[in-house]
Amino acid sequence: MMKKLHACLAAAVLLGTQATAFAQDAAANYPHQPIKLMVPWPPGGGVDTTARIVSDMLGHRLGQPFVVDNRAGAGGNIGTELAARQKPDGYNLLMSSISPNAVNASLYNKLGFDPVKDFEPIVYVSAVPNILVVPGDSPFKTAKDVIDAARANPGKLNYASGGIGSSQHLAAVQFATAAKIDIVHVPYKGTAPAEADLAAGHVSIMLDTTTCLPFVASGKMRALAVASKKRNPALPDVPTFDEVGLSGVYASSWYGLSAPAGTTKAIIDELNAAAHAVL
Repeated sequence: MMKKLHACLAAAVLLGTQATAFAQDAAANYPHQPIKLMVPWPPGGGVDTTARIVSDMLGHRLGQPFVVDNRAGAGGNIGTELAARQKPDGYNLLMSSISPNAVNASLYNKLGFDPVKDFEPIVYVSAVPNILVVPGDSPFKTAKDVIDAARANPGKLNYASGGIGSSQHLAAVQFATAAKIDIVHVPYKGTAPAEADLAAGHVSIMLDTTTCLPFVASGKMRALAVASKKRNPALPDVPTFDEVGLSGVYASSWYGLSAPAGTTKAIIDELNAAAHAVL
């Protein structure tokens, strides 16, 4: 009986040693194939744009291409759940963002993933302040114009967002609460379609991320205020909400890289070092 027990223990130790050696060998040869980066939003939005910029630089740095996989829906929940179920081998990553990885746990009764337990954080990439924008031909020239019109016509003005729980949604609610106005939410399946409808004049306003900057530069949108303590260097002539009399309206969206839980520390460390180098 004791001999069998010793044999089982020896086999277990051998298997554990072999597994450790295999994991170390895999990390040492990492990466040796393309890496998939899940983006749980449609193409063209802030998460997608950031993911493509960072993944292109990481691909050059690590010598393997990054393949962006857009899986939109349910405020980022669908793609994030898919990412959580992928093999934790370093070849399946997620472009995390504020909605699915922070806010949605408080908005949805049940998620198909745990935003903390199901992921290994790799690196914080960036944060961008929200910007109050209107169509380029809008009669609103200032944030005060928007507030005055909304107060005079409760429930008549509407605002676009990338979806329920998105940074645009939360920023607009914060703005409406501070201004004491009643405006109607029009959620879209991502930032890009929301921006397209705003530029076309189908909605009144949006508290967008910095993906609106090309629209502002082309005249298709007009920026009225930024939700940060200081002016945005990209929009030096646009005041903060503090400057227009709405104190404390600070809102931004953050982005980061994550991997499924169980991804080895060696791979996480290598990705972290590469990301810091390119950022």
